[in-house]
Amino acid sequence: MCTAVTYKKDDFYFGRTLDYEFSYGEEIAVTPRNYPFRFRETGDISNHYAIIGTAHIADGYPLYYDAVNEKGLAAAGLNFVGNAHYREKINGMDNVAQFELIPWILCKCQNLCEARKLLEKINITNTPFSDKFPVAELHWIISDKTGSITLESVKDGIKIYDNPAGVLTNNPPFDMQMFNLNNYRNLSAKTPEIPTFSSALPFSEYSRGLGALGLPGDLSSQSRFVRATFVKENSVCEPDENSCVSQVFHIMDSVAQPRGCCELKNGEYEITVYTVCYNADKVIYYYTTYDNRQITAVDINRENLNSDALLHYPMKTGEQILFQN
Repeated sequence: MCTAVTYKKDDFYFGRTLDYEFSYGEEIAVTPRNYPFRFRETGDISNHYAIIGTAHIADGYPLYYDAVNEKGLAAAGLNFVGNAHYREKINGMDNVAQFELIPWILCKCQNLCEARKLLEKINITNTPFSDKFPVAELHWIISDKTGSITLESVKDGIKIYDNPAGVLTNNPPFDMQMFNLNNYRNLSAKTPEIPTFSSALPFSEYSRGLGALGLPGDLSSQSRFVRATFVKENSVCEPDENSCVSQVFHIMDSVAQPRGCCELKNGEYEITVYTVCYNADKVIYYYTTYDNRQITAVDINRENLNSDALLHYPMKTGEQILFQN
């Protein structure tokens, strides 16, 4: 399970958690402008926008979980098990394998408007990367500083939704997630001054935060969608880079999964394997991992972006503690 969130101050930020019971050995991957992407059906692209993101590297190929390109367009794939449905190749359509989707969009598009246009003819195919990698059941959030869309491939076909919340989790489908927000329209960061329950009963303001009473606190994807949206919409911070990056991590912390609270099978537990925050305007990748809460950064602008060689950095997963004495 995962959560993705956008945040806008002077710069545009894009964050996500990856929640799972183990890591696939993901790394921070940079594909320079001349790295050759060989798409199964739509042809090769040997010159494109540079991309940085989280990926599992397989046979020299970055299988991106989330990424942003040098123009500030971001995308992330989140689990959508049971609802995702991909098809065989369809003539006359842009046939893109599920694992190719993020690089296909970020290679070609410099903004959300161009991404919308590109997706008009898309058919997401059920082609696996290899026998070792089954096709993941995902849906996607695609964002830039102007807004967000959600892309879903279901049995009814391709669905492209405007995403005014700038948030995505997992099931149910996105339109149901948005409708569910209606059930929480009374929540507020402020404590109501006049109780609406009854004017005849005595109500005391016994605690701060009563305006958010009823905000769901469980780890289900529907509850995380509500909680992440509420926290994001009520977040306040200074416009400088450190404050914004810190604030995005605080927003993501509101939906983080500590080990032990979501038990699976055979004594396994879902945890927040990593959390990432992109400054999409400056194209800087910030991250933490479950056992390393120190924010670590990779700046795409420090790399040779005209290279044709894939660059990748292993995540720092060991806890780093600063002693002050």
